Amino acid sequence: MGDNDKSMVAKLVGMGVTLGAAWVAHRVVELGWEKARGHKPPAPDSTDDDINFSEVAVAAVITGAVVALSRVLATRGAAKLIAR
Repeated sequence: MGDNDKSMVAKLVGMGVTLGAAWVAHRVVELGWEKARGHKPPAPDSTDDDINFSEVAVAAVITGAVVALSRVLATRGAAKLIAR
């Protein structure tokens, strides 16, 4: 397998791992939110009157941070695995 083929495989594997990690992280945040608050986290585009902005902001910050961290860890892990 040539270097270009390895590079393409590495990119595809990295992308798949990153997407999977982001999905898992989002799901973990959702389940944790449900357990702590008793309901699913509010959607950023929700127009329900009973959802206040602070709850939407907190949910967005937590979700964004956890998803970003999981993507970094997944990308680094995939890169180390492919380098072997």
